[in-house]
Amino acid sequence: MQGFIEHVWIHPERADNPLVVFLHEGLGSVALWRDFPNRFCDALNVRGLVFSRKGYGKSTPRKPDECWPADFMHQQAISFLPAFFESLGIDAEREPPILFGHSDGATIALIYAATYPARVHSVMALAPHVMIESVTIEAIRQGKIAYETPSTQLKTKLARYHADVDSAFYGWCDVWLSDSFQIFDIRALLPNITCPVLAVQGASDAYGTMAQIDVIAAYAPQTQLLKLAACGHSPHVDQPNALLTGCQAWADTLGGL
Repeated sequence: MQGFIEHVWIHPERADNPLVVFLHEGLGSVALWRDFPNRFCDALNVRGLVFSRKGYGKSTPRKPDECWPADFMHQQAISFLPAFFESLGIDAEREPPILFGHSDGATIALIYAATYPARVHSVMALAPHVMIESVTIEAIRQGKIAYETPSTQLKTKLARYHADVDSAFYGWCDVWLSDSFQIFDIRALLPNITCPVLAVQGASDAYGTMAQIDVIAAYAPQTQLLKLAACGHSPHVDQPNALLTGCQAWADTLGGL
């Protein structure tokens, strides 16, 4: 693990309570979660860890000529997360964390759970990507156009949340639109997930369809689905109350987190 990784602890004084690790989306960061991690930790009486991946938020930016490889989410899950946990003194074998991931972060959480089934308590996957859908690629293409069109102010808005906004945007955009990424598919890994999973999808998500979470349930039958109406790609922003209620109900079925 190289460079500085921005991270924030939530309720670290709750040392005996379960740890929830929040994994952000492709353009996310610590700040872009806003107050949701705090609300979640208060509602479920847990402690939390929120961080920005390299190239995002206040973490070390991506080098101008550095391109994320097509397997970047596998690398994040299999190599980075264990090293990051170790650097923070998190013993995932003794006390497996709960992973709460959004979009790319949800995919990373699923890959981690499939690779290290004994090192994760459970996964909450919001708007995950388990396979390529044409709607996703088209939405990203449109996002690139918007980012490069000054009148949309998208770049200005994102710059509030990233020390190097071009590092964040093009790191995400370029790999998703690359030819090598168009075969991305983690369905073969899903049967290796043994922990409880809550998979969440918004009905109005421009970046993915219900097929994404239906596939997870088909391959990992212990999965519970939460399908939210009037909800886009960010359930924690579009429907935070419904999401919290759904997470609490799911946690109750597990006897608590």
